[in-house]
Amino acid sequence: MEASATVRHIRITPRKARQVIDLIRGKMVGDAINILTFTPLHAARIVKKLLDSAVANAEQKKVGDLDTLKVSKAFVNQGVTMKRMRARAMGRGNVIKKRTSHITLVLSA
Repeated sequence: MEASATVRHIRITPRKARQVIDLIRGKMVGDAINILTFTPLHAARIVKKLLDSAVANAEQKKVGDLDTLKVSKAFVNQGVTMKRMRARAMGRGNVIKKRTSHITLVLSA
C-alpha cells in the first residue's frame, strides 16, 4: 500500500526544490527526516512539512509504522509562473518570472 501527500502552487522554483527532493528519494522516513532537519535550504522546511503530512496520511490509512516506511516516489513539477514587470531605462520593462512548484511524496511500506 501507498500513502501520498502533495503540495501545489508553492512559491519556490522547481530547480531549487529538486535539489532537496533528490536527497531523500529512496530513503527510509526516519533518515529522510534527519536529512531534512539539518539541510540549510529553504526548500528543506517545505519538504519536511510535506513528509510529516505524508507520514500522517500513512498512519491514517494504516500503511505501516514509521520504521518500515520508505520514500518510494518523490518528484517536483512546475506550476504556474507569475509574470511581473520591472521598469527599465527609456520606458521599457523586463519580465520577472516568479515560478511555483507542485511537490509530491509517495510513501510505501
